[in-house]
Amino acid sequence: MTSPDLPAELKAALDGKLRGFSRSDAAGRAASISKTYRDGGGSGAIRSEADALAYALARMPATYAAVTASLNALVEIRPDFAPKDLLDIGAGPGTATWAAAEAFPSLQRFALLDANDTLRTLALDLARDSTRLHQISYERGEAHAALAKADAAELVVASYMIGEIGEAQQRALAERMWEKTRDTLLVVEPGTPAGYARIIVLRERLIAMGAHVAAPCPHDGKCPLQAPDWCHFTQRLQRSRAHKQVKGAELPFEDERFSYVALARAPVARRPSRVLAQPAVSKVEIAAKLCTPAGLALTKVPRRAKPEYATARRWRWGDAVMEKS
Repeated sequence: MTSPDLPAELKAALDGKLRGFSRSDAAGRAASISKTYRDGGGSGAIRSEADALAYALARMPATYAAVTASLNALVEIRPDFAPKDLLDIGAGPGTATWAAAEAFPSLQRFALLDANDTLRTLALDLARDSTRLHQISYERGEAHAALAKADAAELVVASYMIGEIGEAQQRALAERMWEKTRDTLLVVEPGTPAGYARIIVLRERLIAMGAHVAAPCPHDGKCPLQAPDWCHFTQRLQRSRAHKQVKGAELPFEDERFSYVALARAPVARRPSRVLAQPAVSKVEIAAKLCTPAGLALTKVPRRAKPEYATARRWRWGDAVMEKS
């Protein structure tokens, strides 16, 4: 599985851009940009190179970790999937492209789309000396309009971008993304109830258009979770000194919560159950909430069932498991 930490090439490129960049200035800019994102302003708050660097320093590690975790789940379910080309929608500084390049050595061509010129410039700067991102193109434009001109790709990724557009546009964008998907579409959103809701709407719409879920769901049916519960996962990542400074954080790690769905053109043969929360371990049993092909299940594995108990002790939130509920 691919590491959730930024790859060495990207770290080196980002560090080079950050030399002499004030961490206190970055912290202030990052806080302002985060507020604009929360208020629905999207990437419009990123207007200068300093803004783009602050955003990359504050958000690139967590976004990369979440996309990588989603791609790892896809690779686990479809180990033979070897896409040759990638389309990254709302690519920003290219975070998802770097994650996909690490997860799929087969990728040869990388097409990125984003409306923000400043983030486009940063993405191309970071990729300039990469040994992986040779055939890279980056088109400027609003997602739906830019997609109309884009070539279809075997792997299409949209990470942390659907929430930047209105609900009326989201349905049209989902359909256009699916039109451009020759094999698999991955959509990643924040692991909030709102992010999950956007994933569910897109999931249902594209299943109705013939898509099949590859991950995380073990079925194409309606999500069995009921509010206030929602499907999300978490990925822990280590914080660098600069990352801690710009985030104003003390802990050496960060837990990024995310929701995602990977949709494929063809039915997926092997879809194991999914652990939906960290299992509870007691002296007598392990209790785990699973999404199974038959729906939601609370699985209890007694300590006396030694082989099964030993296996269940290794289960972690987000894992795919073959055990029956």
